[in-house]
Amino acid sequence: MPFPVLAPLLFVLGLCVGSFLNVVIARVPQGRSVVRPGSACPRCGKPIAWFDNIPLLSYAVLRARCRHCGEPISLRYPLVELVTGLLFVLAAWELGSGLHLVAGLTLIAGLIAITAIDLDCQLIPDVISLPGIVLGFILSAIAGRPGWLESLIGILVGGGLFFVIIVASRGGMGGGDMKLGAMIGAFLGWKLVLVAALLAVLSGGIVAVILLSLRSKGRKDAVPFGPYLALGGAVSLFWGVPLLEWYLGVFSG
Repeated sequence: MPFPVLAPLLFVLGLCVGSFLNVVIARVPQGRSVVRPGSACPRCGKPIAWFDNIPLLSYAVLRARCRHCGEPISLRYPLVELVTGLLFVLAAWELGSGLHLVAGLTLIAGLIAITAIDLDCQLIPDVISLPGIVLGFILSAIAGRPGWLESLIGILVGGGLFFVIIVASRGGMGGGDMKLGAMIGAFLGWKLVLVAALLAVLSGGIVAVILLSLRSKGRKDAVPFGPYLALGGAVSLFWGVPLLEWYLGVFSG
């Protein structure tokens, strides 16, 4: 399918997936079902009608407030929808079509949900990462990119790398990061999960220095690492191969 035709379809799909991810982000940390009951205002409890639940549009029409009680609607809802839609389009641009695109879209959705939950709760839910590992392996094997063996090694390398860090730091990093590393390895293979880990460390280090300089965080304050690892995974999905080739070219002379 030509990109000009595929892009708007994926953007709309991304908006809808983003709307569902908002439910996942809100309910999974609380152990609630993402299927039932339907969406409702957290303040007044009134069910949200379908016409008030249209991605982006309803937020604008309602002027970011509940129709019934006037409770402000968090900016996170349209932001997650918009980011998901834009990343779905970028995935089509960078990955083309076919099963590899399906795998990429699945990984993107998982990374967005994990990022938002980790920022809110400093938690990476097993209910997302563990099925993600299995799904990543299956899709990689079927699509042939990176293939079942690369995916299997990626799971071991991605999870093993952070397991070593957890042991060496005596709990300075959580088990959720280890499972997220394994999930990214399942989708991208062992080479690109190393790129993702490097990017995560670099981006996390830069942000930590900025926060310390601004005195927004202290040296002993906990900072979730999942969002940086998710960022590294997304960048590696789109541009990991050229980044790896550039990196190897620099050090090979």
